[in-house]
Amino acid sequence: MSIDVNNESGTEVDEQAILDVARYALGRMRIHPLSELSVIVVDAEAMEQLHLQWMDLPGPTDVMSFPMDELRPPAKDDEEPPQGLLGDIVLCPEVAKKQGEEAPTGHSMDEELQLLTVHGVLHLLGYDHEEPDEKAEMFGLQAAIVDGWRGERGLTGPSPAPTVT
Repeated sequence: MSIDVNNESGTEVDEQAILDVARYALGRMRIHPLSELSVIVVDAEAMEQLHLQWMDLPGPTDVMSFPMDELRPPAKDDEEPPQGLLGDIVLCPEVAKKQGEEAPTGHSMDEELQLLTVHGVLHLLGYDHEEPDEKAEMFGLQAAIVDGWRGERGLTGPSPAPTVT
């Protein structure tokens, strides 16, 4: 799996954890090991510009996903996953920090960025949360992936609750 993490935000973030959780999520979703993903970490100003340009919404947001080849997880266990360019995930640590602090369980900016990375991966794979049933499926899968990743690393305590807007 080729995953590039590029921090343009000026904020120190745990890039290795972002890389690791993205790789774990893609593995859990059975995405071809030669597929490519880019994760870009930007400041609030850059994220606000992207949010306005692509969503026509003011203010910075937490995560945005820009799919390329519209790859999907294989439908069957014996099906070969397609290879390609997944796309870009853009993260904003300033928004992540605020969301982490305001979450019911309270968690760090880096924990929120890990959650947002998984959320972005799922969006690249075609998952959405506009409708209640879609939201239940996506957020359930997101929690299972984050919990699995945390469990493999021996991280204790509750996983971050979904705070994605």
